Amino acid sequence: MEYVKLGDTGLEVSRLCLGMMSYGDPGWRPWVLPEDVARPLVTRAVEAGINFFDTADMYSLGVSEEVTGKLLGELTRRDETVIATKVFFPMSDNPNRRGLGRKHILDSVRDSLRRLGTDYIDLYQIHRWDYYTPIEETMEALHDAVKAGYVRYIGASSMYAHQFSRALHTADLAGRTRFVSMQNHYNLLYREEEREMIPLCEEEGIGILPWSPLARGWLTRPPDRRDATARGKSDDYQDHLYDFDEADDIIERVGEVADERGVTRAQVALAWLLGQPAVTAPIVGATKMAHLDEAIAAVDLELEVDEIERLEEPYPPRPVRGHH
Repeated sequence: MEYVKLGDTGLEVSRLCLGMMSYGDPGWRPWVLPEDVARPLVTRAVEAGINFFDTADMYSLGVSEEVTGKLLGELTRRDETVIATKVFFPMSDNPNRRGLGRKHILDSVRDSLRRLGTDYIDLYQIHRWDYYTPIEETMEALHDAVKAGYVRYIGASSMYAHQFSRALHTADLAGRTRFVSMQNHYNLLYREEEREMIPLCEEEGIGILPWSPLARGWLTRPPDRRDATARGKSDDYQDHLYDFDEADDIIERVGEVADERGVTRAQVALAWLLGQPAVTAPIVGATKMAHLDEAIAAVDLELEVDEIERLEEPYPPRPVRGHH
C-alpha cells in the first residue's frame, strides 16, 4: 500500500479509503452487510495496509458508525487508524437533528464519538452545503469541535466551488480551523469537478477524496449487465447520475483497456482516478472480497498516456450532479 499526505496536512493516509457505508443495517439498504459479514472484508483491508476508513452518521442511521468502531477496535490500534465521518443529513424527524447549525454539529459529534467508541474523530466532514445556516456559524462550531479535542481535522463534501471558496475564506478571515479535504463526486462518468472544484483544491492545498469512484458499479460491468447486482436493482439514483448518451461508449472503452491489459474493469477505472494528480484517495466500497482485491491491485496499475486519452475522449460536458 502507498501512503500520501492529506492535502497540506501532516496526516498520512493510504491511497485507498475504505467506504463503510456498505456495512451496518441491511434494513436501511438491501445491499448493506451486517457486522459479521463485514468483518472479513475490513480484516482484509487492514492486512493490505489500508489505514483510512470513511463513514457518516446517516449511514444505516448510526449503525455504520457502530460497526466501524467495533471492527476497527478489534483489528487496529487507534493511533494507527484514520477514521472519518460526516454530519448534515437528518437523523430523525426532529428539526434540530439535521443541517449544519451549531446545536446539531456539537450534538452530532458527541453522538458519533459514542457510536464509534473513540475519544476523537480524525476527519469530521460536512456532508453537504447547508443553505439555511450561515456558514460563519458552521465554521465556528466546527472550530470549537476541534479545539475541544473531539476532532483533529475537518473536511467537506459535494458543493459548488464558490461555496467551498467562501467557507475557506470565512475560516481564514475569522482565524478558524479550515477544511483540509473535499469528498467530491468524481469518476470517468462524471468529470464536472475538473472545471472549478479540483483547480480550487489544488490551489488551496486541499486533499481530494472522490466518492463513487466506480460510478455505483456502472464502470465495472458491460452496459447490458447494469442491473446485475443487488445495488444495481435497487438504486433509484443511479440513472439520475449516469444515464447519458455517451456513458455506454466510456464503459465499453474501460472494458477494452481492461481486456488488453488482462485486468478487471474496476482496476482500470480506479487506476485512472488514482492517476489524477489532485486525487488523494478514492473512497471504495466493497461487499465482496473480489471488490477489495481489485481496488488494492489498482494502486499498482499505471495507465499509458494513450489509454488515458481513449478513456477520456468520449466524455461530454454534463449538468452538475450529486450536490444535493
